[in-house]
Amino acid sequence: MNSLERYLATLDGQPTDYLPRLPILMQFAAEHIGSNYGAFASDYHVLTDANIACAREFGIDQMSTMSDPYRETQGYGAKIIYEPNMVPRCERHPLEDDFDLSKLPRPNPMESVRMRDRIDAVRRYKKLVGGEYSIMGWVEGPAAEAADLRRLDNFFMDLIDDAPDLRLLMDICVDVALDFARLQVEAGAETIGIGDAAASQVSADLYEHLILPREQRLVRGLKDMGVKVRLHICGNITHLLPGIATLGVDILDVDHMVNIPVVRAAVGPKVAIGGNLDPVSDVLRSTPEKIRAHVLSCYEQAGNPFMVNAGCEIPSATPVENLRALCEPVLFKAS
Repeated sequence: MNSLERYLATLDGQPTDYLPRLPILMQFAAEHIGSNYGAFASDYHVLTDANIACAREFGIDQMSTMSDPYRETQGYGAKIIYEPNMVPRCERHPLEDDFDLSKLPRPNPMESVRMRDRIDAVRRYKKLVGGEYSIMGWVEGPAAEAADLRRLDNFFMDLIDDAPDLRLLMDICVDVALDFARLQVEAGAETIGIGDAAASQVSADLYEHLILPREQRLVRGLKDMGVKVRLHICGNITHLLPGIATLGVDILDVDHMVNIPVVRAAVGPKVAIGGNLDPVSDVLRSTPEKIRAHVLSCYEQAGNPFMVNAGCEIPSATPVENLRALCEPVLFKAS
């Protein structure tokens, strides 16, 4: 059973040889092949080479296109600065000083440099490892992208004020995300991940009233394309779980501060749970023995379907033996 077969069988509720491994690697992967984060985020050749090398060495089952939150943001007109050893930064958010949507350009994913780079990454994965590994494209969710365009503090004030333009902005973000996702699917992705980190910082009421309907439309649109959907919201999403349970995603990443049994009770038996080791204390600063035991504990709490992952990105300074322990094969156990 190869990585793609293992991954798809898990999502279909079928037995597998062992659990899929889906750790999020970015700066770690870049540095592991002698490159740096800036090159990883700006050049799809580095991103794909790094992830393929790590998949081969550590036993990872999915090729990721994640790098940073600003792919779509650049398409809306933002200038992105690449740093060698840190996440790219946005020099100026397009709507931070003037919430005039008429001035906001509509990105063309094939012409926007950073969006096209991700599409090219998917295409290169398909050429090099298609049929062997799962290939995951990526889009920003409505809250995350609106926050990137407005700037985070403005976004939260807009939510509190229930600004009419914010609803329209998030609707635009969903439209663009679907356009972007469609091109990634056509290039070879069978899964699209959604990152909507800003959502974890709002109340359940604001989430269900303003953000959830846009996430639902995004997930429906992706499902209509025939792809699997993975949702990643960093932070404590416990209060959002009733809404998240309505989305119909295939995989839900769970950060370390979220209780796995509570997640399983909320989302039901069909959603694959990924997580939820603390990337710092449970991976970076831990030991292989403790990591193996923690993975088994997470699996026992979640039951099937389950995919091995930390709560978020693996830190760049993680010892290779610790990542190897995280990705060590865990035998599938029938429920």
